[in-house]
Amino acid sequence: MTPYLQQRVLYPPLISPKPSLNLGIVVVIPAYKEPYLLLSLMSLKRCHLPQSDIEVIVVINDAEGESTEIKEQNIALLEQATRWSQSNSTPRLRFRILYKDDLPNKFAGVGLARKIGMDEACYRFEKINQSNGIIVCFDADSLCEKNYFQAIEAHFNKHPKIAACSIHFEHPLFGAEFEPAIYQAITDYELHLRYFINAQAWADAPYAYQTIGSAMAIRSNHYQQQGGMNRRKAGEDFYFLHKFISLGKCNNLIATTVIPSPRISDRVPFGTGKAIGDILATNGTYQTYSPTIFKDLKELFGNIQAFYTSTTNWESLLSSDCLKAYLLSQAFEEKIIELKSNTSNLASFTKRFFQWFNAFQLMKFANFARAEYYGTVPVGEAATWLLARLGEESVFQDNKELLMAYRELDKSEISKK
Repeated sequence: MTPYLQQRVLYPPLISPKPSLNLGIVVVIPAYKEPYLLLSLMSLKRCHLPQSDIEVIVVINDAEGESTEIKEQNIALLEQATRWSQSNSTPRLRFRILYKDDLPNKFAGVGLARKIGMDEACYRFEKINQSNGIIVCFDADSLCEKNYFQAIEAHFNKHPKIAACSIHFEHPLFGAEFEPAIYQAITDYELHLRYFINAQAWADAPYAYQTIGSAMAIRSNHYQQQGGMNRRKAGEDFYFLHKFISLGKCNNLIATTVIPSPRISDRVPFGTGKAIGDILATNGTYQTYSPTIFKDLKELFGNIQAFYTSTTNWESLLSSDCLKAYLLSQAFEEKIIELKSNTSNLASFTKRFFQWFNAFQLMKFANFARAEYYGTVPVGEAATWLLARLGEESVFQDNKELLMAYRELDKSEISKK
């Protein structure tokens, strides 16, 4: 039994049947009053099998004091999913349905549900001494391409030194399931997500990766070494995956596609479901971060060597009043002195600089700059600006065309961060 499984898990093993000796991938799906779970399971069922065997662990969950209505929905979902899994499991692809009710209100939510399922995946791999088995995060309203399992297995085989990966995703942009307004809203929101990450990469941030909860995977041993999944009610994916991004042990998987749902959701205080509801409520154009924020970041990152070697005041190296104001608020002078005192060359200084000005610090700066200096701009305007800087001078008719261009950019080999 590993130290993590002895000390950091919340429950003993929850699944009794022994895993296949060939188990190589475990998919974990949190589910809370989910009407589309079976569609997600069917999508996984249709996938082509890789060389290794697979388990799909669904964690149906609710909190203590949950309403009778929601508990009844979850119990009905448990019964429905259990019947389906019994009929559709095979020796090489097994579906396991768990139900954890009355979770502590302080922690109950998607982060805790993912942790329960991912910890269980570690137990499954431990039973067969498969320390580097792959744990995949998926959602109960997501779909995937048929090569999903094969692409994940091939990716980790091709990159034996990586710990985790962010998987390419594309929301549906048309169909009969939702109103046209929802498809337009998700077009704008996904465009924002892609613009935001590509703008960071343009500014030379080393941690420009998408962190989508339904589209990431991690090796079991590295998951345990980094303390497992957090119990955040929202944003758990961002905080989790950036552990591995900051270590340089994460990359992009672009050979398959996850298809998250564009539906409105009140399950979490932010994220896709919340954003879609907000867009529909305002009936307006989606606003995103101003490109000037990323110009400032590019100036900051471009001066790292100067911060290390220069004997002049750091403020004289920067032109942006916004950037200067933010860095002053972060005691930048003291930080530079500290970084210099703990490094002996530019490479180690740069590494420590980005350990400090990491993805969380970048987000903090972006929100400061938006609130105090630059405001927001329409997402189409910002995305067009960035594509021009990346060498794409085409004229786009609408945000959907812009989004398609960003998708192609993100799927290209050269876009790997």
